[in-house]
Amino acid sequence: MPGNCVVLLSGGLDSTTCLALAIQEHGYEPKNITALSLYYGQKHAVEVTAAENIAGYYQVNFKSLELFKDIFKSDQSSLTGSEPMPNLTYKEIAENEGVSPTYVPFRNANLLSTATALAMGLEAEVVYFGAHAEDARGWAYPDCTPEFIGAMANAIYVGTYHQVRLATPLEWMMKKDIVFIGDHLHVPFELTHSCYEGMRPACGKCPTCIERLEAFAVCELMDPLPYVDDVNESYMLRR
Repeated sequence: MPGNCVVLLSGGLDSTTCLALAIQEHGYEPKNITALSLYYGQKHAVEVTAAENIAGYYQVNFKSLELFKDIFKSDQSSLTGSEPMPNLTYKEIAENEGVSPTYVPFRNANLLSTATALAMGLEAEVVYFGAHAEDARGWAYPDCTPEFIGAMANAIYVGTYHQVRLATPLEWMMKKDIVFIGDHLHVPFELTHSCYEGMRPACGKCPTCIERLEAFAVCELMDPLPYVDDVNESYMLRR
């Protein structure tokens, strides 16, 4: 039987599906699982509240920490700085602009380091991270790429005396695949938050809203989140 684990839980669709997979892997022993949500100065900090609600739904342990938010205050990112939010898909961002304007410099390395330190304190064996192929495409998010994940997995394993390993069950999946699996696992999508503008109803225009809406539409599912102007219905009508 697998031991304890820590799941990085942003409150979004991907990390919540990752949490559901961790619960499945750990024999439906939710108290063996700690969901970790981190505030780092992101504009959409409402996701931390969403993460807490999701952890309550699954009855897993929940921990919320503030992660040196001052180091992420950078005009390089529209998530933490003054840059405007792009109304583009991630594919368009990768094709037209390279690194995503929503990329927070080296954020995921800091999140994973914090999760690993917590895991050692809890005597947990695994840290779960919900990075997926759509974020890695075109190096829009370099800290979601297989190259980064492999390097961090090695660093975590070596740096913990081989006590903690990194699990990335979504690494080779696209968003539509994650929606499909999440639906199969009865993930409470209605509790998740994805909008980078921090809006509810969600804006329906930021990269993560667009990506999410398209994934649900491809799976012929209605996204249960409310959107401004009911754009989720228009996505379904296009199919």
